[in-house]
Amino acid sequence: MHYGHDLQFGTFITPRNDPPQAAVRLAELSEASGYDLVTFQDHPYQPAFHDTQTLLTWVAARTERIHVAANVANVPLRPPAVLARAAASLDLLSGGRFDLALGAGGFWDPIAAMGGPHLTAGQAVDALSEAIDVIRGTWDVDEHARFVVDGTYHHVNGAKRGPAPAHNIPIWIGALKPRMLRLIGRKGDGWLPSLGYLQPGDLARGNQTIDDAAIAAGRDPREIRRLVNIGGRFTTGRTGGGRGGGFDGPAEQWVEQMLPLVLEDGIGTFILASDDPGTIVHFAEEVAPALRAAVAAELASGVVSGADVAAGAPVRSSTVRAKRRDGIDYEAVPASLAAHAIEPGDAGYSRVKSTYMRGGSPGIVLQAGDPAEVADALAFARRHPGVPFGVRSGGHGISGRSTNDGGIVLDLSRLNSMRVLDAERRLVRVEAGARWMDVAAFLAPHGWALSSGDYGGVGVGGLATAGGIGWLVREHGLTIDHVRAVELVLADGSIVRADAAEHPDLFWAARGAGANIGVATAFEFEVDEVGEVGFAQLAFDASDTAGFLQAWGDWVVDSPRDLTSFLLMGGARPGQPPVAQVMAVIDSSDPDTILARLQPLAEVAPLVGQEVRLTTYEAVISNAADTAHAGQGEPMARSGLVGRITPEFARDAARFLESGATPFFQIRAAGGAVHDVPADATAYGHRAAEFSVSAIGSSRHHTNERWNELMAPHMSGAYLSFETEVGPEHVAAAYPPATLERLREIKRRVDPDNLFRDNANIA
Repeated sequence: MHYGHDLQFGTFITPRNDPPQAAVRLAELSEASGYDLVTFQDHPYQPAFHDTQTLLTWVAARTERIHVAANVANVPLRPPAVLARAAASLDLLSGGRFDLALGAGGFWDPIAAMGGPHLTAGQAVDALSEAIDVIRGTWDVDEHARFVVDGTYHHVNGAKRGPAPAHNIPIWIGALKPRMLRLIGRKGDGWLPSLGYLQPGDLARGNQTIDDAAIAAGRDPREIRRLVNIGGRFTTGRTGGGRGGGFDGPAEQWVEQMLPLVLEDGIGTFILASDDPGTIVHFAEEVAPALRAAVAAELASGVVSGADVAAGAPVRSSTVRAKRRDGIDYEAVPASLAAHAIEPGDAGYSRVKSTYMRGGSPGIVLQAGDPAEVADALAFARRHPGVPFGVRSGGHGISGRSTNDGGIVLDLSRLNSMRVLDAERRLVRVEAGARWMDVAAFLAPHGWALSSGDYGGVGVGGLATAGGIGWLVREHGLTIDHVRAVELVLADGSIVRADAAEHPDLFWAARGAGANIGVATAFEFEVDEVGEVGFAQLAFDASDTAGFLQAWGDWVVDSPRDLTSFLLMGGARPGQPPVAQVMAVIDSSDPDTILARLQPLAEVAPLVGQEVRLTTYEAVISNAADTAHAGQGEPMARSGLVGRITPEFARDAARFLESGATPFFQIRAAGGAVHDVPADATAYGHRAAEFSVSAIGSSRHHTNERWNELMAPHMSGAYLSFETEVGPEHVAAAYPPATLERLREIKRRVDPDNLFRDNANIA
């Protein structure tokens, strides 16, 4: 019986502590030799051995690729809740390289340790079953029900869940007896016996017991990997067989004897028990590749006796499949994306389901690593026309359109490389999944920068297809004004490079409306020379809110273009004056120039806080954490573009703030160099605006009603990246009539079925 698993190899090393680094060096040798896994026995009561959990942590830190596991973890001495968190922590720290193998051990009951009766075989099975429930429940951070395991041997009553591991940690079980084998069928992800303890036929009988139990539990037996510990020695002469269950002979004889274990007994992982460096290397060089080739040849021949080789890879676990959403054909996920597809039951789901502000629960997240995989993802989305479909580069977007409920999300975070194309022209290529703080760090050593929003955690793709109102906007324009070419995957899966000469219509549309025409996978930017800058963070008593808003607006527009400023205010605070927080970047390394630019504003209202420093653009934009987005709920954001701040606008903005409609009200400078680009040069058409205005709130705050009443009448356009409302009227607000008509024509041509609809949709 072949279960469809890819063939893997590991080592089984004695964790001796004298000399202290001996086991670690063998683990490093295992990785260098190409093994997939390194394991250590877990006997914490042996004074000659390292504590295995500590050793695994050290080995994981000293290696880069190989997985690590105990062989097997002694559950009676490793409380499952503690073991679960230790496993998840090491998995996160190692980048998803920890696997969990469990064993019943011999110390279940403290009574037994004091001379009392040991647990019976059935009781040990029950205790291990409860331990698995505790471990899996600890990892299941997306389950919001109270965490309770009311067992006989293990108890949990309301414990906090988490952390979630980096990958779906498999739970392998080392066992031989039928009751344990049936537990593997019900709850395990792998069977890990030692060949030396098995009699002829034990593997077949054990597999049958596991498979029957799996089917009875509603599982597919292919979920369960079959592993085996092996030993032996290499000799020059052929022998009749192994010694003590091991192999004995030249490498080719090992391969001949191991081949039936794969094809007839379903073994997917062989773990070599040896502390001899020569044996470890010889096996990796002579046995592993030859066995892989022999297995591949037999499977390709189609005449494997008793084989059950399913099309494609082994099925996902039943615990993952149980959380799948209706309407998505999970079995049709393209093979190119299967390894990086995250489903609701997967360990990494909690880190990809939501965006910066919006909670989500997509049915599947496809993480593409190149344009061809993006094309495969689009083909998958086309086969689901009634399922929501979002595209995400960084996940920060205030609009929240890069997540959904029960739909498909195409995540571009793996597309994050950057390189210089032409240093003389300052031309760089940046993939869409990179974050702007990473771009700034990449450009800084060259003395370059690219204006790119105000938050380093924003992904390149969303901002560089919408506009990009950043800290250098008045001097250097929008982010899209620096795009010289864009690589797009269109709705039909075709991959194109658009610039001023090739696909000029797509190049035009991508700069301001890119989300409607395709998936941008990379951009070519012409960046600017930017040295040290002044960065000011000022807080003002804005008791005269209207007066301060107008004075700030005049100061911004009348300042030289080397100054860009954003203003932030919140709702009224009982008994306290309103505070306006002003941030400004001055593109100058001269302290006198910086202070001269700021001085006129400093005289407008009382300063209640200030910080002005000479710094770098990289430092200004490096303001994001590496933590996963964990937004909740559905916040509302409204957006608009205005010219100079008039007395009427300032009056109504003050009323809007006083009404309590928003805890977050921001005005960004959006003029200066933005005016230099003709209005019809890009799909971002509102070039005459001086400011972008946005407010975040909720229905509880009556944000929408107050915005429509007080703010909307002053607007002459909208910036869709800050707009959560959808509908034709909001699209019309974002694009002038001629621009919108041209976009509709392009949309009809490149996306006739409206695949890219779950955004500010140009229908």
